[in-house]
Amino acid sequence: MFYLNETFKKAWKDDDPYERAWALQGEVYRSLESRKTVRFDLDGRAYFAKVHWGVGWREIFKNCLQLRWPVLSARNEWRAIERLKDLGIDTMTPVAYGVEGWNPAKLHSFIVTEALDSTESLEEYCSEWSNDRPPFRQKLSLLKKVSEISKKMHDHGVNHRDFYICHLLLVKRSLCEQQGGLEPQIFIIDLHRAQVRNHTPTRWRVKDIGGLLFSTLGNGLTKTDLFRFMKIYSGKSLRSTLLEDRAFWEDVFRRGCKMYLKSDNALPDWMTQTTV
Repeated sequence: MFYLNETFKKAWKDDDPYERAWALQGEVYRSLESRKTVRFDLDGRAYFAKVHWGVGWREIFKNCLQLRWPVLSARNEWRAIERLKDLGIDTMTPVAYGVEGWNPAKLHSFIVTEALDSTESLEEYCSEWSNDRPPFRQKLSLLKKVSEISKKMHDHGVNHRDFYICHLLLVKRSLCEQQGGLEPQIFIIDLHRAQVRNHTPTRWRVKDIGGLLFSTLGNGLTKTDLFRFMKIYSGKSLRSTLLEDRAFWEDVFRRGCKMYLKSDNALPDWMTQTTV
């Protein structure tokens, strides 16, 4: 199975798309034993390609013993992108995709997406917030947007598995346009481990939101910010979610703190005094 948009149909005409994908040259962002990510240009436009060439039975068995389903091909990312687009959540735009083979340990696959230029990860954008507070309206609008994305994604059966703010890309221009009534535009990327179901299990919600909390603790996050997120994500009043979802938020809080401390960071003072 494969898909090519018009640009790639023309560029790869009469060629094997899998061989062309394997041969792509450019700036290598990640190179692992079973996967490579490369940025390249074609006809004056930039693209990212993720190429998978089979994880092997050893990796499959190792993941199964750890009760984790391994990423076998680019199909994960393709399905997650389709679901997010159906939900109206901004994410990558695929322009080429293919999977071949029947042996799960030896699947060959690729996915090519348009590069998201004129964006900056929230990790980079918010990196100085602990020392230089942003305008209140800007911070509130970003928090609200991330909360809404998280809720919609989980409410419709998608969990990211690497849900950190480095995988949320902000179109900086959209912040400047807020005076015109527009909201921040944020793209979700790096979906190769994402899972798509009819319903997101609680444990995977905890993993995503705990990871999101961990990735924001060094950026001046406050207790009030956390409470605002909890209200929007739960769709309830703060009092109701603290009472009805207490176990969930305790698990999120515990996971985020554990990850942060494991990175040899000191928790913000308000967190050592906060219980949920």
